[in-house]
Amino acid sequence: MTEAVAMGALTVERGHGERTVLPPEDLDTLLDLARFLDAHDTPARLIGPEGNAVALPAPVYAVLVQVVEALRAGRAITVAPLAQRLTTQEAADLLGVSRPTLVKLLESGAIPYEQPGRHRRVQLVDLLTYRDARRSERRTTLNRMTEEAGEAGVYEGSPEDYAAALRAARKRRAT
Repeated sequence: MTEAVAMGALTVERGHGERTVLPPEDLDTLLDLARFLDAHDTPARLIGPEGNAVALPAPVYAVLVQVVEALRAGRAITVAPLAQRLTTQEAADLLGVSRPTLVKLLESGAIPYEQPGRHRRVQLVDLLTYRDARRSERRTTLNRMTEEAGEAGVYEGSPEDYAAALRAARKRRAT
């Protein structure tokens, strides 16, 4: 285990380029960075110790924003290559389900897996594809329910109003 001095976060080296970063004990250490990222929607520049600067590519900047948001919310983050293979427990943890539930998803064919020996392995990219598809399905269902509630006179807003309120609530929770 190594100490990441810049933000006081603990990092755990796991091999194959994977690193888990736990949130710092004092989340206020991220406040200035979070405020900066909230105020800017275009990529910034990284300045090295000698003063030389390089522009952060948009994808790297987007990852930085997500990392800071997660750490500010008190969540650990893991950076891993998409080709990373996960154990069933790691995959279940990523999806926020139990391992037996994940195994049922694997056996039903909902998520592809490999079984090179006794143990199943799941490609991270396949797991993220499944997660994103489920999020999309939930969003579509919620939009349909919101529209139906509006048509029935139970809810006066639109799906866009609901989505905006949900984003605002998540942002408040993260800060």
